[in-house]
Amino acid sequence: MDEQPKQLIDDVRQPVVAPDGTVREDFEYVRNGVCVAWMFVEPLAGWRAAPVTERRTAVDWAQQVKAVVEAPRYAEAERITLVCDNLNTHRLASLYEAFEPEEALRLAKKLELVHTPKHGSWLNMAEPELSVLTRQCLGQRIGVRDRVAELAVNWAETRNRRQTGIDWQFRTANARMKLKYLYPKIEE
Repeated sequence: MDEQPKQLIDDVRQPVVAPDGTVREDFEYVRNGVCVAWMFVEPLAGWRAAPVTERRTAVDWAQQVKAVVEAPRYAEAERITLVCDNLNTHRLASLYEAFEPEEALRLAKKLELVHTPKHGSWLNMAEPELSVLTRQCLGQRIGVRDRVAELAVNWAETRNRRQTGIDWQFRTANARMKLKYLYPKIEE
């Protein structure tokens, strides 16, 4: 899982469509705050969820994680491994901020949190999915959170229907070459 902020930007003047079909947009715009696009990915199954919230506090993270844990696809799961970066809200303690202790404990028992290395958040499969989401539908001016949410949910549903998986090409051999400074040289 991962999340990214999306700045809400609205047009001051309506864009004009030129005779050749290009859209002319004024450089001036209005800022309407920000929202947060969350990304939960199951890479091999070709499944993702992309909810949108107003902010990304510990309580928001806990609510998003609860939604995943309680999703029908994980109803029979004994344990869910959740890979996330080292953001201070990505902790089991956040569950206790958001829910009663019994509920927080129930959720925590179903979760195994795996944090990416400090400068290795690119190892998280949600990162490329957020990039695709941004390029395919959120890279435009959008002035309201509801519209961002609608676009993100539709995008996720379309990719889920197509069973679009993630073809991760970075293998151990590549890691040893690219990240050789991390691998010790053993001399006999």
